[in-house]
Amino acid sequence: MTSETFTFYIQPWYRKSPYFEATKRHGAKSWGLYNHMLLPTLYEDPVTEYDALLHDVTLWDVSVERCIEIRGRDAFELTNLITCRDLTKVDVMQARYVLLTTAWGGIVNDPVLLRLGEDRFWLALADSDALLYVAGVAAGRGFEVEIEETDVAPMQVQGPRSKDVIRDLLGDDVADLRYYRCAEADVDGIPVIVSRTGWTGEVGYEIYGQDPSRGDELFETVFAAGEPYGMRVIAPSEARRIEAGIFNYGSDMRVSDTPLHISGLEKYVEFDQPHDFLGRDALGRLAERGVDRKLVGIVIGGEPMTDEGALNDFWPVHEPGGASIGHLTAGAWSPRLERNVGYAWVPSTHASEDTPLEVVSPLGARASTVARLPFVDAEKRIPVA
Repeated sequence: MTSETFTFYIQPWYRKSPYFEATKRHGAKSWGLYNHMLLPTLYEDPVTEYDALLHDVTLWDVSVERCIEIRGRDAFELTNLITCRDLTKVDVMQARYVLLTTAWGGIVNDPVLLRLGEDRFWLALADSDALLYVAGVAAGRGFEVEIEETDVAPMQVQGPRSKDVIRDLLGDDVADLRYYRCAEADVDGIPVIVSRTGWTGEVGYEIYGQDPSRGDELFETVFAAGEPYGMRVIAPSEARRIEAGIFNYGSDMRVSDTPLHISGLEKYVEFDQPHDFLGRDALGRLAERGVDRKLVGIVIGGEPMTDEGALNDFWPVHEPGGASIGHLTAGAWSPRLERNVGYAWVPSTHASEDTPLEVVSPLGARASTVARLPFVDAEKRIPVA
């Protein structure tokens, strides 16, 4: 396979993380653009990083998870309106995975929501200009709220030894947070919010640094706490997030897709809540008639996909020996499962488990099958341990 080298110039309008210099010192080799910011995408090889995540503890710069803050008299009403989850069930200092939906049911973003006060919310965003959408809804409805991109910088501490690191760094109360709970704390005087969340399906935490001027100091302090436990700085793990059934907004799903089109997201449309939400009627009609296509899990045959590198294009999906019917959105070699796993858009007629498919990669066709999601830990016992 021919390899090509390209030069990517870092322009002033590409924002750098407060941890940017630290990630360079720790060996970052490549970056991507995400929410108008540079995201480290590789330090070593993906399998080495995956092994560190599975067996020890890892540290990630995810400042690209830009946080919208919504506060004010109507903050709850606005935030509850734009997500299809019932926020009356979310206590202060509790978090939720939520979906922001349009009036026609399309997904605008799938952030982690942190409720920091009765009328104060953070939305830690995937890659989209969701702030503009939220501001538009607020203006159109005449809500009395303040909306801004708050200047915080998340990092993730993920892996089975992450509790040990957080316990040494911040004490028992923070280390023993329940899954999807959060707390205020400080690291050597640097104010942070810590949540029991992460993009891995492993035990993990997110630390939201609230003083970007001390970002480098915060990063190195957390790393020093993790060194006794074999901490490694890594990039987001594609293989582990696919195993866990975690989706990536922008590649796996877009605003043209609804939660009902995506395997595993249907349960987050809470029709029985007491308040209205944008898209409720449209999604109700769609639930009655059914969807025409589905994003499904897929086991991809052939040699480990490490030979072809990261999935940089949407590989076509065919009926075996037949016509194109969809495309692959994500794929990676899973060392644990010893097979290639990913996601694909297919017609609903081809969405049942074990349906045979054919993925057309740059090196040729690969026999594949539809698989149930998630690939690992369907009961989500690992991250709540």
